[in-house]
Order: sequence, then C-alpha cells, then structure tokens
Amino acid sequence: MQLLNDTIQKIKKPDYSLAEETQKKLDNLTKPQGSLGRLEEIAKQMVVISGKTNPCVKNRVIFTMAADHGVVAEGVSAFPQEVTPQMVYNFVRGGAAINVLARHVGAKVIVVDMGVAVDLDKHPGLIIKKVGYGTKNMTEGPAMSKEEAIASIEAGIEVFEAEYGKGIDIVGIGDMGIGNSTPSAAIASVLTGKSVEEIAGRGTGLDDAGLSKKVAVIKKALKINASLATDGLDILAKVGGFEIGGLTGVILAAAARKVPVVIDGFISTAAALIAYTLKPDVKEYMIAAHCSQEKGHRLMLAHMGLRPLLDLDMRLGEGTGAALGMSIIEASVKILTEMATFQSAGVCERIEDEKL
Repeated sequence: MQLLNDTIQKIKKPDYSLAEETQKKLDNLTKPQGSLGRLEEIAKQMVVISGKTNPCVKNRVIFTMAADHGVVAEGVSAFPQEVTPQMVYNFVRGGAAINVLARHVGAKVIVVDMGVAVDLDKHPGLIIKKVGYGTKNMTEGPAMSKEEAIASIEAGIEVFEAEYGKGIDIVGIGDMGIGNSTPSAAIASVLTGKSVEEIAGRGTGLDDAGLSKKVAVIKKALKINASLATDGLDILAKVGGFEIGGLTGVILAAAARKVPVVIDGFISTAAALIAYTLKPDVKEYMIAAHCSQEKGHRLMLAHMGLRPLLDLDMRLGEGTGAALGMSIIEASVKILTEMATFQSAGVCERIEDEKL
C-alpha cells in the first residue's frame, strides 16, 4: 500500500500557465488562428502535461496487460478462456493487431501477465506479474481481495517505473482477457451511475441473447457485492480484474512522472475510472485515443470529461486505439515544434479588423 500511496501523493495538478504561452506560439504559426482545431488543443495539453515548451514523443511505450476472469463461467463471452494465453503468445511473437499498429507508429509493446489462468512459458518479451490465476467469479462474491487489488495496482506501477528508467515520453495502455468487458461494465455502471443496460456492450461479439445474459450477470454481481463503495480500491476488488488494476497502476505512475498516458478502449477506460476515483487530478494527464463500439464507452469518457481523438468503430482493445492516438499526438507536437512562424517564413499576417 505504501507504493500506491506514495505514487498518488506525487500526482499534482499540471502548470496551466504554460498553455497561454503555447497558444501565443500556435497563433504565430503560418495559418489562420485556431485553424488546426484539436491538433492545437493536443499540442497545448502535451506542453502542460510534460512541463516542456517543446515536448518530445520519441520514446513511445504501450503496456498490454493480460488476465483471466472467473465470471466467464457464466457464459458472458463469445470466446473460450483459452484464448487469453494464446493471444499473449501472439503478442510476444509480434503477430497481433497491437504489434502491427505499434510498429506502424514506432512504439514499443510491453506485454504483462497480470493474472492469466495458466503458467505461461518464459519469453524475453513477457513480464510476469501474476497476482493470481484469474479472478474469482464476481457473481458469487468479490472478484479478489483488497490486498490483491492493491497488489495489482502496485505491480502496474512497478512495471512502469522499470521502463521509465529506460526513457518514456508517452505511454499507451491496452488489455487482453477473455470476459473482461463484463467487469469493466460493472465498474463503469457503479462509477458513472448509469444503468447496466446503458453501459454493457457486445464485447467479443455477443448476439442479442448473449448480451441480455451478460446484463443479467452484471446485475447479479452488483447485487451480490451490494456493499460497493465509491472507493476505487473496493470497486476494483469486488468487480474488477487483475489487468484492470495493473493498468490503473500504469496510469497513476505516468501521471506522477508527468508522462502523458493515452487511454485505449472500454477496458482501459475502466482502469482510468478507477485511477480517477483514487486521484481526480490524474485526468489531466490522460488523452482518450478513441471511442470504441462498446456503447457505454462514450458515457465513461464523458464522466471524466475526456473527449476521444478518433471514432473508428473499433472494439479490439490490446492498445490498438492508443497506438493510433499516438500518431495524432505526434502530429500535433510536430505542428508546434516544426512549423514556421509568419516572421521566419516571410508571410504576411492577418489584416487587423480596424484596417479592413
């Protein structure tokens, strides 16, 4: 608990005085003021987060965390639990969508076993931080103990810190875990106050009957764990997952180090909600990469006041949206740091209104 507390205490509100100076710089670039829209907003956010007038995005890291969930016994997924370890091996071999998109944007993928239900073969591209062999079935009681919830978050902090020493300018988060959209929906329903029906989606591709069953399972889990508090640790323990806890830790650690963290899809945003309840200031360090096809995702982002960069009807996870988001963020930083000013380019500036 000490590591978690120390990390939370290090998270401070960023210095927004830098935003005004950055806007002046953006306004002096060879374009009509504000004409690059969100790219200008992102550039300012990158300056504010990093505290650097010329932020760098050279060292890009995506943490993809994997774990299993006891609630799959309730039939909430279109895929069997065996897919979780199979996909982890696919990640470390470089054959998954996240690997392709990470290579596309020049990001390093770090794969972490937070709680896969089997022992995985050792691989140089795999970090083992296993808290347990999958969570318990949350329809029968808490998914994990509070101690396990803390351990999962602190494992995420440790993984981030180990990589931070090698250099990180921007971090993305992603997930793998069959059935994990079910605990994520439970977390979101509790923390946003929205109904399960408004939040829960089709996950890996459930049909209408499967979705109805999933909604019923989540409601049962919330009823069984009726003592859920607004405390993020309690919610994570009762209806969360080990990879969700690990991603929460990465978010908190990144904010403590003033590193922008790019949030992926539905499961990553559930982790962001947990982090937000533990330290609301952490929101200032988050950039929402995209809005996924999961219908509750937009509600989750809105609860934290986050506006997604992209909307591509994606619902894969893994950090795929975060990788694409990094490309947009890099573009915004290059606009700020590489574009000519009116003076340097010898371009006439806007005619003042009184001269028109």
